[in-house]
Amino acid sequence: MHYFRCITGITVAMCALASPAGATDLDDLYQSVTIVTGSDERNRPAGFQECLDRVLIRVSGDQRLTTLPAMAEPRAHAGSFIASFTYRDRLAGRPIHDEQGTHDRPHDLTCRYEPVVIDGLLRQLGSRPWRGERPHLSIFLNVSRGVTTYAVERDQPRDLAMRQAFEQAATPLAFTVAFPSEAEIKSTLSAAGRIRPDDVEPSDIPQAFATPVVGHLTWSEKDLGWVARWQFRHGAASITWEVRGVNFDEAFRVAIRGVAQILSGNGNPLASVSVGR
Repeated sequence: MHYFRCITGITVAMCALASPAGATDLDDLYQSVTIVTGSDERNRPAGFQECLDRVLIRVSGDQRLTTLPAMAEPRAHAGSFIASFTYRDRLAGRPIHDEQGTHDRPHDLTCRYEPVVIDGLLRQLGSRPWRGERPHLSIFLNVSRGVTTYAVERDQPRDLAMRQAFEQAATPLAFTVAFPSEAEIKSTLSAAGRIRPDDVEPSDIPQAFATPVVGHLTWSEKDLGWVARWQFRHGAASITWEVRGVNFDEAFRVAIRGVAQILSGNGNPLASVSVGR
């Protein structure tokens, strides 16, 4: 199989939170970031492979790509697809105490790619780039743990970790997310005739909220983790998918990957799915 090789580099810095990537925002779209240990060559091949997986999903929206047997050969030559790469020490400014600490410091590895290279690889894998603008997602997330049930709010300090984790899950796929305020949640419940936040459906969300995603996160002792159920309306279809026994970081990644899978035209999410009207 023939693979494209890069000639020039892309020199756009990675933003802390990615803006929605439109058809002309290619520099931002065709790059990916992963965390590696150290900046020498020991962990570089694994980092290159992870970045290749991530950029393919980021550009196409198709989470199935990394499960294909055909990915074995591109992964073996993952470095050949890169236009340029940089490291950022995640502990910059903190003193190094010993030689082991020098090598073990975590770094952000950012890989940048030429669009023609990644588009060509996507074609070889039977996929295509998704050049549509990534919408801003409105997240209505309800959490249940034991007897405690609450909705995640925009300004609630209690919810900071979950809000940040959701933003971190959205960034690799070039989405941005926002949560409603307490007043907006109460207004939505009232208008929909609902009593509890966990009764809310996508059809209940006012049109003023961009691209709503409704999530129900329930702690399960049986599953030794969270059970996450996500709901998203696409056209006339209401699509629901679920993942069980995960931490909330992975639950949020499943949400974002599912929305990308749907909006990019690559079918339904890979998690347990039901589709209704």
